[in-house]
Formats: sequence, C-alpha cells, structure tokens
Amino acid sequence: MKRLWALASVAILLMCELAWGQQTAPYDNRPKITVNGEAVVNVKPDKIVITLGGETWDADIVAAKQKNDEILKKARATIRDLGVPEREIQTDYLSIEPSYGYRKEDVLGYFVRNTIVVTLTDAAKVEKLITDVLQAGVNYIHGIDFQTTEFKKYREQARELALKAAKEKADKMAAVLGQSVGAPIQINESYGGSPWWYWSSWSGWGYGRNQGMSQNVVQNVQGGSSEISDTIALGKISIRAAVAVTFELRK
Repeated sequence: MKRLWALASVAILLMCELAWGQQTAPYDNRPKITVNGEAVVNVKPDKIVITLGGETWDADIVAAKQKNDEILKKARATIRDLGVPEREIQTDYLSIEPSYGYRKEDVLGYFVRNTIVVTLTDAAKVEKLITDVLQAGVNYIHGIDFQTTEFKKYREQARELALKAAKEKADKMAAVLGQSVGAPIQINESYGGSPWWYWSSWSGWGYGRNQGMSQNVVQNVQGGSSEISDTIALGKISIRAAVAVTFELRK
C-alpha cells in the first residue's frame, strides 16, 4: 500500500513539473526596443443628438402639467418646421415632483420636467434649433452630443497611423545607436484615456473641453434665448489611437 502511495506521489510531482514547464515561457534574450506611437484623425460630425426640455411649476398639479405640455408642443412644432422628421424627436424623460414647505406634509406645488431628444444630420441646423426652441419656451438644454456614424472606420485609420508612427520612431532611435529594427515582437494597443474628444472654437456653453470616454461634449444650460451671445462654431471629433510596439534590434 505504501509503495502505491509513493508511486502516486511521484506521478503527481511529474505531472506538476510538466504543467509548470508548459506554463513558463522561455526567456527571450534578443536585443529589442519598445516604442509608443500615437495618432489623431479629425472628423466632421455627421450626427448631432440634442437633449432639451422644459420645467414648469404650479400649485395645482394639473396646471403644472398643462404648462409643460404646452412648452413641449411648441418646441416639437418648432423642430418640425426645421425639417426634422417626427421619428427623430423622441420623448426621453418625464417627472412630476412635489415642492414641500417647512413641513414635509405641506405641499406648496409641483414641478413637472419633460425632456426630448432630437437627432440632426445637418450640423448647420444646430444653432437655429437651439435658438428657436428656447424662444418657444424650452428652459433647459441638457446636452449636445456630436458624433460620427463612421467611427469604426476612422478609429482603424488612427490605429494604422499610430503603428506607422511607432515604426518610424523605432527606426530613428535605432539608427542613432548604429542599429536597425527587425520584426515586431509584441504589439499592444493603449487605452490610457478617451479614444476620442470634441473640440471647437466656440466656448459659450463649455464646448471644446476634453470629456473622458465620451464622443460628445455635455453641458447643462438654463435660461432664455437672451443667454445666447455667440455663434456655435462647429469643430471636429478627434479620434485617436495609441500603441506600444516592441521590435527586435539588429546590428
């Protein structure tokens, strides 16, 4: 019995050694160089998603809702007058919230908030749409999301340029040392930050700020049309890629 246990123990040890040997990669002692490459492709946005809404208050809940419905009705009509199809005007959010006095049981009135989302394909209509809906009674522009419908294509372009930049950098660095670059040994794509951002020369509502992990620039704006003091200068969606490449070094 002891002999069988001894044989079993030896077999287990051999299996562990074989498994460990298979998992441990051989040390690569080839001379090598690791470089980073980055690239940016600037794209004109071809899809703009605008989130807007109205907030009303009244002591009577029905009156508060009716006021809000009237604002949104005028806003929808204004948006349709710009040639935006009804299917691109969607209700996104509706809330009715009581407003309390000093004591919670004292209800002073009701806030009604309604939000709609408008999708445009013509960037030239953005400024007029915002101005017109504010004049129609909308008192919140919750966000303007600038997008491209061909993001994947441009991301691939940026990645290709980043790889070329890495190869060029490696060649120049190796040449300074009197060496040349061989085949790539390892390639990694970096995800250290947002793969895209939006920039513009117009900064009235916060455009041009780098927004992490978003293809848009989002801001909250409250007030009437008198607050619009600048012209919206549409910029570009900048799509970037970053890679790290390890090349073999040759003398």
